[in-house]
Amino acid sequence: MSTHALRRPGRSAVKTRHTDGSVGLWVFIGVATSLFSLFILAYGMRMTGADWASIALPWQLWLSTALLVAGSVALQAAASAARGDRWDRARRWLLVGGAAASAFLGVQLWAWQVLQAAQVLPSGNPSASFFYLLTAMHGLHVMGGLLGWSLTAHGAWPLAEPARAAQRIRLCARYWHFLLAVWLVLFATFAGLTPTVVAWVCGPLGITR
Repeated sequence: MSTHALRRPGRSAVKTRHTDGSVGLWVFIGVATSLFSLFILAYGMRMTGADWASIALPWQLWLSTALLVAGSVALQAAASAARGDRWDRARRWLLVGGAAASAFLGVQLWAWQVLQAAQVLPSGNPSASFFYLLTAMHGLHVMGGLLGWSLTAHGAWPLAEPARAAQRIRLCARYWHFLLAVWLVLFATFAGLTPTVVAWVCGPLGITR
């Protein structure tokens, strides 16, 4: 085998690979943002129906929000530590971020169980149907993020390619910031958007006329 075949990728190749990963994530975030935006728009439009009945949000949603905030902060700390080659610290924060995301999913399922125990079911009430649909969509994105997190963690134990591992952690943190932003918008929509607000917004725009 020639010595040329044994050469590691040059800096330009590594930079291109990192850029491709970053661009790909931004494209995915753009598509997912459009999808959630359309569903939130449909949620607001459906709210004007005569059969709409708002549901009481379980307190577990506050806990799940805190867990998602914690996961986002932890992964950002892991990315900062990896950038400074402090890999023991980066690994610890990476584990904290993954644990917080897993706990988020568990608490979301707990919230579903609380609603179902109160006979708030996906069928029969459009408000409940949208709640289950939107939280399930977000949960699926969190599960996808956990898959990416597991691949990122695998690359950090053992540390074979520090630059690649650091880039994966940065991308993972970016995705978690996106998940947090989407969840905060969803939570605000569930808690603050009412038929009165929709009528006030849509009325001047002539949408409901």
